[in-house]
Amino acid sequence: MEEGLDSGKWGWMKTRRAIKGELKKVGTIAAPMVVATVLQYLLQVVSMIMVGHLNQLALSSVAIATSLTNVSGFSVLSGMAGGLETLCGQAFGAEQYEKFGLYTYTAVISLTLVSIPITVLWIFMDKMLILLGQDPTISLEARKYAIWLIPALFGSAILKPLTRFFQTQSLIFPMILSSTLVLCFHVVTCWTLVFKLKLGLVGAAIAFSFCVWLNLILLLSFVRYSSACEKTRIPFSKKALLGVGEFYRFAVPSAVMICLKWWACELLVLLAGLFPNPKLETSVLSICLTISTLHFTIPYGFGAAASTRVSNELGAGNPQAVRVAVSAAMFLAVTEGLIVSATLFGCRHILGYAYSNDTMVVHYVSVMTPLLCLSIFTDSLQAVLSGVARGSGWQHLGAYVNLGAFYLVGVPVGVLLGFLEHFRAKGLWIGIVTGSIVQTIFLSLITALTNWKKQAMMARERIFDAKPSDENGSNHMASA
Repeated sequence: MEEGLDSGKWGWMKTRRAIKGELKKVGTIAAPMVVATVLQYLLQVVSMIMVGHLNQLALSSVAIATSLTNVSGFSVLSGMAGGLETLCGQAFGAEQYEKFGLYTYTAVISLTLVSIPITVLWIFMDKMLILLGQDPTISLEARKYAIWLIPALFGSAILKPLTRFFQTQSLIFPMILSSTLVLCFHVVTCWTLVFKLKLGLVGAAIAFSFCVWLNLILLLSFVRYSSACEKTRIPFSKKALLGVGEFYRFAVPSAVMICLKWWACELLVLLAGLFPNPKLETSVLSICLTISTLHFTIPYGFGAAASTRVSNELGAGNPQAVRVAVSAAMFLAVTEGLIVSATLFGCRHILGYAYSNDTMVVHYVSVMTPLLCLSIFTDSLQAVLSGVARGSGWQHLGAYVNLGAFYLVGVPVGVLLGFLEHFRAKGLWIGIVTGSIVQTIFLSLITALTNWKKQAMMARERIFDAKPSDENGSNHMASA
């Protein structure tokens, strides 16, 4: 009996030590990843602030153009690059460095091809906006801004895979350094082009495009000259072209998984313009969406860390380590979600003053804050769960979950409560919260029911192009 108690105690201590060690590993990836993500997010914020000091037309045009270019372009590329979190992460864990490099080249080729139809869409953005009922003057200015963002689009087609190249190797510091330098440079460049050279919103777009390419050059220089990338730095090969089909198999569901919620939120903000007081309703929803988007940079870092740890351990054939990594990342997500939600709830009566001095807006924001806190908590959980999905390679399941959660549940509930029950913006946001809760529940169930041993075998089968019963696979499975 005593032996059983001692072994149970020893097992618990061993598990606790493993989780503690894993928390440290996840934290060392997540914390710098959060910083890098925030710095990259601030590039668009700086452009918006600069243009906002010109006139209302410029601000409205850039706001609409930024929203559309994010939804139709940058979010698609970012989502598709998530396919590398499966392929590169697992290849790195299996120490297959040549395949790691080939996957990165394949992603660059694939994303560049996708950028071509997106470019055509941006060229005709004014006609699309006019069809949607937007003011023709604003539409033309928005198109002008979007056209000068096309170089940034093609730069991002290389930059997005390159950031996954660093992330899946846990090389986050170079991204922080390059993002810091680029942000500082962007502030000076944007101010010079917008105000000194009087290029207006075109100047802001040129500055943004230029800084995307500068970031790319800095990271490529690190890859070229740093010893940290010595193993994964390989010359280009025609083999990269052969992997395009396999990459799209992971990249397309990954993009759908990320974009579906984003598009649902943008759709509900557009619907707010149909209410009796559209300025108030749209303003409040936009404030909630801005806070939610800014917060998401934190759990996104946790999700990136979870993706890296899960994919690396699956590639190495260590299913038990994957379970520990998922537990550690979820613990961090729950803790962060509770802290941020509690802080926002405590500040709910003054939160609106950060965006407006209008007492109606401030009061409306305070009413919406409890719902915002709930959506922020679920965002923290689903960001990590989505990271686990990308790391393990079941993005297609995540895409189905998001489609059902937001378009079969979230948006219909929002429309029903917003328009038929007359809850207006509050009803629309309840729809978003409902969709987020459904999404989190289903992603949690899929993660809890996943057979990690089978996932590890599948990962190694894919990487080595052989059955896991071969010499390489059997050795690693035995050690697992």
